[in-house]
Amino acid sequence: MAAGASVLIESISGALLDGRSFVDALPVLFMSPLLCSCDAWFILPWFVLRRLILPSLAQTFPFDFCRAGMKRIETIQAFYDHRQIGLKPDKQFNVFENGDYCKEPLVYNRRDFYKVALLLGKCRLSWQGEEMLINRPALVCYNPQIPYAWTPLEDEQPGYFCLFSAEFIQDKRNESLKHSPLFNTGAVPVVFLNNKALKTVEALFRQMLEEMAADYAFKYELLRSQLQMLIHLWLKQQPPITNTVQQNAAARITASFLHLLERQFPIDTPERSVSIRTAGDFAQELSVHVNHLNDMVKQVTGKPTSTHIADRIIVEAKALLKHSDWPIDAIAYSLGFSYPNHFYNFFKKKTGQSPKQLRMAAL
Repeated sequence: MAAGASVLIESISGALLDGRSFVDALPVLFMSPLLCSCDAWFILPWFVLRRLILPSLAQTFPFDFCRAGMKRIETIQAFYDHRQIGLKPDKQFNVFENGDYCKEPLVYNRRDFYKVALLLGKCRLSWQGEEMLINRPALVCYNPQIPYAWTPLEDEQPGYFCLFSAEFIQDKRNESLKHSPLFNTGAVPVVFLNNKALKTVEALFRQMLEEMAADYAFKYELLRSQLQMLIHLWLKQQPPITNTVQQNAAARITASFLHLLERQFPIDTPERSVSIRTAGDFAQELSVHVNHLNDMVKQVTGKPTSTHIADRIIVEAKALLKHSDWPIDAIAYSLGFSYPNHFYNFFKKKTGQSPKQLRMAAL
């Protein structure tokens, strides 16, 4: 940063730290002879917006301007209200036939609950920068860590869905759950069903609807078993998973690296930013040498740590460009880039198009 801009910014910041409001600090700005400096005019607008105006507005108004571009995590109560489900949310589990509950699109967002759905109508599903047309029977698992959007493409959307908490299904002894999209954030959440599998899934959902309406004292244990059958059926549609679960050091280090990488996403407010960006940063967090981390990750996944990091940042960048109204420069800062032009060059190199081109194509 140039010297003139630095001095001017420090003067304004000092006025604010002394307890004066942004409006009271304006004379410091306009009376400063440094305002004539070209470098001050170049750097000042972004500083004023990011460091002064937005925080000042956040303190003055109850509306959260910084988060206006992407909605906050949707709670299960908000989901019920939006879908006009006239029931009190069950704390553990609930199941529904689509009916009138699946007429309106679901906006791109995270939810604080798990969901498994049988989709029988034509629709479009988006998650983490990916998009898929659903035009035949599909079983979909939704994870609270992954933001998603759903758009109906036909008036009628037959099918079923169930909602549940992590406590309802989580069991550390259940190895199969670790491979399902409920807990594996890297998995594709959709499987398409053949006629035999479709009949089984429909029968399971009808059984769950009957059990929810019953007064059986242990109905939640039965519902949990039926839900696990759905998950196993989802897994059976996937390529076979080796029965040998890697427990060596390379697998453990790689799992820790991927977990630490994924934990930084999604970015749902400009106030948050990616703080662990390089292989060296991850190695320091995991208390291993950077060369050792790179060797272990490449041994297990076939890709170096830098590729994993870059790929995940691109996924998040695409999601923000498509589903938020944040300025592209703000997206660059939130993804850990010190300068917007570095983000522009990175994105163009990885995708073959500029951030603006991708955003315009998504409109």
